[in-house]
Amino acid sequence: YPTDTLLPGMKLGWDRTKNLNKTLTSWASFFDPSSGNYVFEIENWKISHGIIINSGLPESRTDLSYSNLVNITETEEEISHSLNITTNVNSISLLQMTYTGLLELMELTGGEKHTLFLFPEDKCDIYNMCDDNSYCNTSENCVCIAGFQPGGQYARSLTKSKQRCVRKSQLSCLENEFKKIRNMKLPDTEYAIVDINVG
Repeated sequence: YPTDTLLPGMKLGWDRTKNLNKTLTSWASFFDPSSGNYVFEIENWKISHGIIINSGLPESRTDLSYSNLVNITETEEEISHSLNITTNVNSISLLQMTYTGLLELMELTGGEKHTLFLFPEDKCDIYNMCDDNSYCNTSENCVCIAGFQPGGQYARSLTKSKQRCVRKSQLSCLENEFKKIRNMKLPDTEYAIVDINVG
């Protein structure tokens, strides 16, 4: 039960034998340690990711930079993430879900705090930032993928409206062509199948 802080040696995620999900829950405020709105949990899907939940709704989902910081274990007994950090007597590292909604990996050395990782980094880390058939680019804008163009009605939600990307031409079942798109975050696997062995 790690509250808002994960230390080296601790695990986040699912203990399937006990049906227990270990999460990080933020404080309510800087001075109030009661449970806040933000929870960092591990998705119990085919390929596990960390996800920040705000008041019960997905807000951000981790990417490769987070995956490089943790050891990921996926077995019949557990789906867990633990810090991939070597401890020493001079410093301590900890991962914290802050009351502001940021996941922060920090190192405490001689009374000084150094931030090693902060998530989300930008707007592109927002969960479902762009609509279907589009991606968030380095300028933090939603852009249609190759073969699609802006068009149709806007998809509206309570917080933002997203321009839809529609096909430039009809889909042909006779063509056998796939477009390679680099540096993309894999989709969540709640409703999609991802094969990480495909090049």
